[in-house]
Amino acid sequence: MYDKSVNFSLWCDFLERDFLSGEFLTLIENGTINGVTSNPSIFKNAILSSDAYDESKKSSKAKTPKELYENLATADIRLAAQGLLKNYVNNDDGFVSIEVDPNFANKSGDTYKEGKRLYSGIGMPNVMIKVPATKPGFEAMKNLMSKGVNINATLIFSPEQTKNCLKAFKEGASLFEKNFPKANFPKAVISIFVSRFDRALDSKMAEVGLPTAKVGIYNAMKCYNLIKDARLYFVKPLFASTGVKGDNLPKDYYVSELLFKNSINTAPLETIKEFIKTEHEVKKPLSTEKIDEFFGKMKEHEIDIEKIYKKLLDDGLVQFINAFDEILAALKKD
Repeated sequence: MYDKSVNFSLWCDFLERDFLSGEFLTLIENGTINGVTSNPSIFKNAILSSDAYDESKKSSKAKTPKELYENLATADIRLAAQGLLKNYVNNDDGFVSIEVDPNFANKSGDTYKEGKRLYSGIGMPNVMIKVPATKPGFEAMKNLMSKGVNINATLIFSPEQTKNCLKAFKEGASLFEKNFPKANFPKAVISIFVSRFDRALDSKMAEVGLPTAKVGIYNAMKCYNLIKDARLYFVKPLFASTGVKGDNLPKDYYVSELLFKNSINTAPLETIKEFIKTEHEVKKPLSTEKIDEFFGKMKEHEIDIEKIYKKLLDDGLVQFINAFDEILAALKKD
């Protein structure tokens, strides 16, 4: 854990086969990171850009592009889980996430079946199944957790999504406890996306005289407060999409500004390297009342945050679906 005094974890938002056998293990050993996340975009860049997968592609007996993708991706996830197993055993997070086929985002039953299959197939206790936070996704989260599957709820943009995740986890955990009273309790994270708000809104915020690079931070704080107030000990807030585009902000801005007690930040490798160069003060989130004042000022200038929530979720789903489909198309050609 990066900072045990406040239970703050730093996870790496990057996976690639050569990285897993080298620098990844060093970062774990040094106590820099204690978890890792992946998504279809990350796997797309890894599988299609690195020659580390060439031999596995050639020797695979997969019958379809999706089978081949899963063979490659789950092998990486298993390697990462093995590298993090000591952290997991010591109750120091130690999780690695793999996302279900994003084309199932609006299909609860398919998400549940694939999530359960992936979790069982990888065969490691410290794997999290990543499920998009859609209405069918909430149902799948509940059902997966009821079977003891660790969950990473992804593409969280709104407080309402956060509430629905908490409800799903609470119901799923209750069912799990009833059916498996002596088993180890599953864990969950709620992945609150941050930087995409500011990339979408900064020009408008500046135009009306409101502070820039703040909407993502304020929204993340509001979701964090909801999770903290829910007091579900097996659920943690995770701040995602914390890389910075351009040079107008420090590279580690979204990590240092969200260094909160009992939280996780998953960041790109270059962001992590920048963050660990210097010491950082632990921050405290603003009260929900102060946060609502900020959003009230946005509303006065006709910036509709509800529309932004929907657009960012829709765009995020499309981005992951496109990346996933591009992987399959490329593997079909191979």
